[in-house]
Amino acid sequence: MFVMLSDGAGLTSRQCATLLSRDGHRVEALSPSWLCLCQMTRHVRRVHRVPAIGRDPFGWLEAALDSATRQHADLLLPVQEQVAIMSLARDRIEAAGLKTAVPDFSALAQVQDKVSAHRTLSRLGVPQPPSVVATTVRELEAASGFEAAEEAGERRGVFVKTPIGTASAGVRLVRSPAELRRLVADYEERGVFGQGEVADGGTGGGGVLVQQVVRGTLVMVQSIFADGELVAFHACERVRQGALGGASHKRGLWLPQAREHLARLGGALGWHGALSADVILGPAGPVFIDINPRLVEPVNAMASGVDLVRALVEVARTGSSPAQPTGQPGVRTHQLLVALLGAAQRGRRRDVARELSAAALHRGDYRGSREELTPRGGDSLAGLPVAFIALAALARPAAWRYFTSGSTGAYSLTPEVWRQLTAACRELDQAAPTPAGDRRDLGASTEARSA
Repeated sequence: MFVMLSDGAGLTSRQCATLLSRDGHRVEALSPSWLCLCQMTRHVRRVHRVPAIGRDPFGWLEAALDSATRQHADLLLPVQEQVAIMSLARDRIEAAGLKTAVPDFSALAQVQDKVSAHRTLSRLGVPQPPSVVATTVRELEAASGFEAAEEAGERRGVFVKTPIGTASAGVRLVRSPAELRRLVADYEERGVFGQGEVADGGTGGGGVLVQQVVRGTLVMVQSIFADGELVAFHACERVRQGALGGASHKRGLWLPQAREHLARLGGALGWHGALSADVILGPAGPVFIDINPRLVEPVNAMASGVDLVRALVEVARTGSSPAQPTGQPGVRTHQLLVALLGAAQRGRRRDVARELSAAALHRGDYRGSREELTPRGGDSLAGLPVAFIALAALARPAAWRYFTSGSTGAYSLTPEVWRQLTAACRELDQAAPTPAGDRRDLGASTEARSA
């Protein structure tokens, strides 16, 4: 099949490109920037320029459909935050003759933002850390619990999360009343509790989420659903983190409890497509701290015997998929590029050099581990991004900011874009002649509104 990836800049898209190409598919990708990860691999034949979803989601949709149909692609595969606009425009994508696998927008809206996701998980009894939704500064200060902790002579920390954010954006760990005051000042400057970035977009996502810190192991869980039926599942521990909290090293796990919780969530929402989450393995078992309505970095799963990408393609192609086997626990993988950026983030050239040495000699966390992101295997271009970032980080460690901001900026969903999408959904549903809401006229509707 000819698969067009919705993104060409992120880690997930680069991993998917390798797996799809090795499975015999023709792969091309969409990206706002010509210079992106999918440009530096033989597994992607071409990268097509499109607007960034965070600036112009409906422009992205028009350009994506134009590129995919002109090139005669069979499948438009969501591999990043573009799943939001693709979910809203699913009827139009299918009317253009393209296969895809995305959930209904009403299901996606229940987990896309962190506040709505918290309420959905609470309704379904999926375990979370102790959490409070704060809609005012006073509620935020009370939810932090710092005043009571000070009176009791305790030290504590809380995570404060704005509803929309990619790659840990919008998540702040607050450890003291002083840090909370600085955060409140920042929120007030940005109008967070007024008409700013966390105003309710019509999906129940108003406010910020305040969560107590839970000590334990950070785990990624990944799944594929076909109309609410779980057909593939994998979990892996984040052994080490790189820049901006990205996972540089992973180890496969078998977590039946997390699988049960995720199956309940996907089943209740009638989920169709990929669904991922971040989980903390705490003293009382797994607790869910974040939901991602998309596929996330599937190579550790593949190395463990679970082919998430093949399952997702099959769901897109036929609407269902044979159940994938249980993964083998203990399989180790790494992303050297992410580890190098993490070493550069620490600000010392010696850390970058030490990381390169460990990888070259297969020492430490690289012992018995295989490369996820840029495996050689006949791909002469695969080493280019690693070599370029290594040289840049050795010359100037602060360069890590340029590389991380450029990749996430290509696919990040912003609060303003999420408000646009939820507003468009309400307009289309009000105008639709059927309860399901025929959205094949999405482009015309949004053009009329913007005019």
